[in-house]
Amino acid sequence: MPKITTILLDCDNTLVLSEELAFEGCADLINEIAASKSLPLAQPFTGPTLLSEFVGQNFRGMMTSLSQRYGFALPEDELAGYVRREEDVVISKLEEKLVACPGVDAVLPRLRDAGYRLAVVSSSALRRVKASIDKVGQAGYFGGDAYSAATSLPVPTSKPDPAVYLFAMEKMGVEAGECVAVEDSKSGTLSGTRAGIKVVGYVGPYEEGQKGEMEKTLREAGAVVVMRDWSEFEECLAKIERGEV
Repeated sequence: MPKITTILLDCDNTLVLSEELAFEGCADLINEIAASKSLPLAQPFTGPTLLSEFVGQNFRGMMTSLSQRYGFALPEDELAGYVRREEDVVISKLEEKLVACPGVDAVLPRLRDAGYRLAVVSSSALRRVKASIDKVGQAGYFGGDAYSAATSLPVPTSKPDPAVYLFAMEKMGVEAGECVAVEDSKSGTLSGTRAGIKVVGYVGPYEEGQKGEMEKTLREAGAVVVMRDWSEFEECLAKIERGEV
């Protein structure tokens, strides 16, 4: 089997604890849009309710889902304006409060020193991804290899579409068989798996009572192994390299 050369990492709640902060900022904007379009929401969204419903999707994906659910038109220029506003709101929150996922900052230098190439592959806008990894001091591990389904692709999309993984591999000149991806969500795991990449699922950021269910969800979505803490990653990687999973 091919040697693993490249580790492709989701950003939100995989490298940095951003999802809760981002959805908090996002909920206010979506409620404002819903009111302006007279959408019959059962109740306004909060950060936690938005997170539980749309984890792993970017804002564009959320708005597209809502437009389909409630049957309202969402022209591209209007959507692009909302996307820009959402980026500004979320980046402001991240720059104020963002921290790294526990344990990841101990693992990244060891992977780099062992010769693996590291990249960020996210659904979130590239400006937000860069603000996130800059804020927590991780940017130096990636050498410019950061790719966004929302803003790097010729046609914007969101995970679970595999397009962002296929794009990242093309730009980096690597094949799926030499890559391992790390994902915390069903949509992200599906995205990596559909691109032909072996995915390590990560359930660390979930509440203790949710971890078992999320592990099941990620395995069903295609994760070949699941970790609860970043301290387990190198053994997960070794299992993949040995061909055990």
